[in-house]
Amino acid sequence: MRSLAALRPLALAAVVAFAPPDAGHAAPAPQPTAYRSVTVDGLSIFYREAGPRDAPTLLLLHGFPSSSRMWEPLLSRLSDRYHLVAPDYPGFGHSDAPESERFAYTFDHLAEITDRLTQALGLARYALVVQDYGGPVGFRLALAHPERVTALVVQNAVAHEDGLGPLWEPRRAYWADRSAHEAALRENLLSLAATRQRHVGTSPHPERYDPDLWTDEFAHLSRPGQMPIQSDLFYDYRTNVASYPRWQAWLREWQPPTLVVWGRYDPSFAVAGAAAYARDVAAAEIHLVEAGHFALDEAPDQVATLMRGFLDRTLGGR
Repeated sequence: MRSLAALRPLALAAVVAFAPPDAGHAAPAPQPTAYRSVTVDGLSIFYREAGPRDAPTLLLLHGFPSSSRMWEPLLSRLSDRYHLVAPDYPGFGHSDAPESERFAYTFDHLAEITDRLTQALGLARYALVVQDYGGPVGFRLALAHPERVTALVVQNAVAHEDGLGPLWEPRRAYWADRSAHEAALRENLLSLAATRQRHVGTSPHPERYDPDLWTDEFAHLSRPGQMPIQSDLFYDYRTNVASYPRWQAWLREWQPPTLVVWGRYDPSFAVAGAAAYARDVAAAEIHLVEAGHFALDEAPDQVATLMRGFLDRTLGGR
């Protein structure tokens, strides 16, 4: 991990290494997870739900090319004191995936569907827990309904140009000229090698990663219709970068209680993207963990412990 001195120029918030919990601290009893679907705008939207419904709600928004399954480590670790809801977006996981000719795969549209899902489930207030694509969806919800957001937990989700590393150069070229760069984009983003790299990144411990993580995701990407769906959605990602100033302005105005937990071995989202949150939220808690893009792959206990401490201080739990 970088020294604190090296990171201070990038952020005002504390960036600290994870300290393991007291070995004598009893782990929370796992709560059962329910697997449900609800109809939203004519689509079957799948979601996972755990924890008591009268507890503070966490709305967990997944990344690419994952699904709500990525949040299972938190569902089993935090549901003793919190109500967790983790949906699959249209085109992902177990939700309907209409053809791209019949459904606009944009982040605005995914956010609209997610917003209507929260209304259908009666979620009037929630802490946003966002990873990767969950950031663009979550920030759209926050701008639309700032009064609903009780806290913000960011896990490798970018809201500042600082977080976009060298892998984004071919992706920017795709946004500038889609037809000329479609093949390169699919190799850079949608291939089996790229799917594996998203998980393992530059981790010094690749043996700790279950290969089912990326083979399952690549199987999802290989389903009929997925390539145009994901290509359309990633082409729309350019609107997220253009929206960064609006998201930053929302953070500065509302100053939500913010926890940033960042896997330092992420090949796509640079560590500077974590520190950048402190420019907008002075009291943001920022932690780097020894993990990659999906920090729950390698550090589920660390992430859950950091979140539990933050949420208990902020929301109080049940």
